[in-house]
Amino acid sequence: MTVKWKLAFEIFWTFFKISPVTFGGGFAMIPLIIKEIVEKRKWLTSEEITDVIALSQTVPGAVAVNSATFIGHKIGGIRGALAAMIGVSIPTFLIVLSLGVSYFYIDDNPKLEAAFVSIRVTIVAIIVYAAIKIAKTAIFDKTTFFIMAAGVPALFFIHPIVAIILGAITGLIVVSIKTKLGYIIELQNSKEENPANDPEYYMGAGI
Repeated sequence: MTVKWKLAFEIFWTFFKISPVTFGGGFAMIPLIIKEIVEKRKWLTSEEITDVIALSQTVPGAVAVNSATFIGHKIGGIRGALAAMIGVSIPTFLIVLSLGVSYFYIDDNPKLEAAFVSIRVTIVAIIVYAAIKIAKTAIFDKTTFFIMAAGVPALFFIHPIVAIILGAITGLIVVSIKTKLGYIIELQNSKEENPANDPEYYMGAGI
């Protein structure tokens, strides 16, 4: 097995393991993607994962499949993209097919309903955890903090794609203004820890 095919198989197997346990869709995958891709295998950085998740929401299709495909391509090119897409899709397809076939036999089962109630609550916790992990790399100065603060309530009234476009436009405008004013432009967190956790950040130290 060549090095490239070995890498493709590793990408396939990684997403094959992630897919079955990510109840709640693409956002529930993020903590496992970070753990497997960033922390364990060190294929990508947290900043790159953040960019991929943002990009995957701007194109048609499921966030989980889009994210896996983009990540696979970044790691192993076209071969990696196909491996990740197939790996993340097969378990979900088999699970949904099995549930569809057995649905009429398990419908209205009180124990099953109780289990799904607990799963839904757990999904909320997973998504919040994923948001915190991404925030540590995405929020690194006052500008990004206020964009986030404005974006959260805005999502209750506008489509997520519109919010992403407005965020991109805001970023371009802010960078242009800061450049004209002579500020040094930082496009990622230069510290290991999120400076938003530093009290000085809110006292005017961050630009």
